[in-house]
Amino acid sequence: MAAQSTTPLLKVEGLKQYFKVNKNFTVKAVDDVSFEIYPGETYGLVGESGSGKSTIGRSIIRLYDPTAGKITFDGQDISGRLTHAQNNTLRTQMQMIFQDPYACLDPLSVVSDIVAEGMKIHKMYKGPELEERVLELLKMVGLNKDHANRFPHEFSGGQRQRIGIARALSLEPKLIVCDEPISALDVSIQAQVVNLLKRLQQQMGLSYLFITHDLSMVRQISNRIAVMYLGSLVEIADSEDIYIKNRHPYTKALLSAIPIA
Repeated sequence: MAAQSTTPLLKVEGLKQYFKVNKNFTVKAVDDVSFEIYPGETYGLVGESGSGKSTIGRSIIRLYDPTAGKITFDGQDISGRLTHAQNNTLRTQMQMIFQDPYACLDPLSVVSDIVAEGMKIHKMYKGPELEERVLELLKMVGLNKDHANRFPHEFSGGQRQRIGIARALSLEPKLIVCDEPISALDVSIQAQVVNLLKRLQQQMGLSYLFITHDLSMVRQISNRIAVMYLGSLVEIADSEDIYIKNRHPYTKALLSAIPIA
């Protein structure tokens, strides 16, 4: 889906995320990264394990406090210390889909409570309206009302990821950070989840930061793709150009590792 605005929804400028191991050693997980995501766009972030992809996503959503740099979301600077009101607004406007669909779901809660939790905290719905909204979200991701009263362990990996997607959608966000959302799933289920994300994007005008190490799959969903190596972005291009007109040796190495049927 093409970007619908010339004003970026998310703008990252010179982002640095360092982790101090001891007084003599600091890990530079993300080092001077800059990019923009526009409304309705899917921005793919690709690289090997340990390249800093997930750290960028967690820094943007403020699970980590950035070491340096500026993050602007929907016209507001969110890189510094946030007030309680700003934090609440950010939590509703920006959500995350995690890599492991089982580890991120409370095993002691039924699906309806998992999906409804955020809406209860932010007082968006209550009573019958809340129950109706939960069922509506489950239907949107391909589940039904019979699934609402089951526990996470009763579902397959693909179904659990659909629950995670429903939870992310519950607060009606503008941006969703998809942190390796398909890497733990079977290949056939990966395609179903990617198609679901594309359909939801068209229906709701969502923007995605799609983090993955799979160049073959990110091509199917992304408008632009950035290649990351050792904490830095080494190449950014449109999704088709990255496969045809790539220039960086690391991008070429990633492409050469894609299995050919």
